[in-house]
Amino acid sequence: MNFPKFKDVYQDLISTSSISSSDPKWDEGNTEVIAKLAGWFTSLGFDVDTVKVTPNKHNLIARMGHGNGGLLLSGHSDTVPFDEGRWNFDPHKLTEKDNRFYGLGTADMKGFFAFIIESVKNIDWSKQKKPLYVLATCDEETTMLGARHFSEHPPFKPDYCIIGEPTGLIPIYGHKGHVANVIRITGKSGHSSNPALGINAIEIMHEVMYALMQARDILIKKYHHPGFEIPYPTLNLGHIHGGDSANRICGCCELHYDVRPLPGISLDNLDNFLRGTLNNVFEKWPGCVEMKPLHDSIPGYECDHNHHFVKEMGDLCGTKAETVNYCTEAPYLQEVSSTIVLGPGSIDQAHQPDEFLSFDFIDPTISLLKRSIHKYCF
Repeated sequence: MNFPKFKDVYQDLISTSSISSSDPKWDEGNTEVIAKLAGWFTSLGFDVDTVKVTPNKHNLIARMGHGNGGLLLSGHSDTVPFDEGRWNFDPHKLTEKDNRFYGLGTADMKGFFAFIIESVKNIDWSKQKKPLYVLATCDEETTMLGARHFSEHPPFKPDYCIIGEPTGLIPIYGHKGHVANVIRITGKSGHSSNPALGINAIEIMHEVMYALMQARDILIKKYHHPGFEIPYPTLNLGHIHGGDSANRICGCCELHYDVRPLPGISLDNLDNFLRGTLNNVFEKWPGCVEMKPLHDSIPGYECDHNHHFVKEMGDLCGTKAETVNYCTEAPYLQEVSSTIVLGPGSIDQAHQPDEFLSFDFIDPTISLLKRSIHKYCF
């Protein structure tokens, strides 16, 4: 079969834009890149199903072999937007320089599908015992809608799952979650010469921030996980804006903050706790204080570090599994099967101008995927 070479597949993935964004001006969907993946995997003999998740957003599921269990290789098909003025290369062209592939999605993480294809295209499937699955999801960079949809409607239940995010080929068995909220204070503007004529939103926000810093200290004391470099939940006051002039009473103030919960912390309980810390402010200033999520919260994730899958993948990689603080689709796929995060490239390149993947990862990644497929499917 005259199948495209590794570099050609990589180039095709990068040149097919699939940006997902909460800003409609950027959001593109992933229809074209999913269609290309479907064509390649069909040509390789996989049974392929394209699942419409929402308009212009699809998941791809490819299967080789039959039976129960097996291995799932998963990744997301979307990328973040980019600031063209900060790039020295065309984001939508695979550029080779200094033993690196440059381009949007080279590390995070459309390029991972090129590695999967290269790993499977010459396999002799005649002795296969368990199925191999490939999942390509939509909207990981925004809502994680694709992974949520898959976990809510799993068409199969593999034994194990590898998510190919850029971990430097170090297996990851756990990460924190992410909760991001906005607090809006609506006061009453007025002339600064008479404070009694208004309600200063900045002053109310001062009370809110004091309560949140107390909540931060409680979280640090209440929760501890020795497997993380920062072994407690973090709470960060990230963005604040209010008022318009020194001689006006501030009528509106807004704060964005985030929390990184440890695995095992209930998102509902965390939300109740955060709201509870503001009860005094709510009661003191009725109708003035509102808290809403900036986006759907992501739970923490952990696959037991003593699980044989975690240990076996550590042995295949020649390094022990670790934890990280960034988020992936792992909490959702972990609901379906035992899951680790493991892929080529560095997370330091994710969401950065001149994103790249070093050539040093190419041969080791292909070798690791082949050995993983052989171990869990043959």
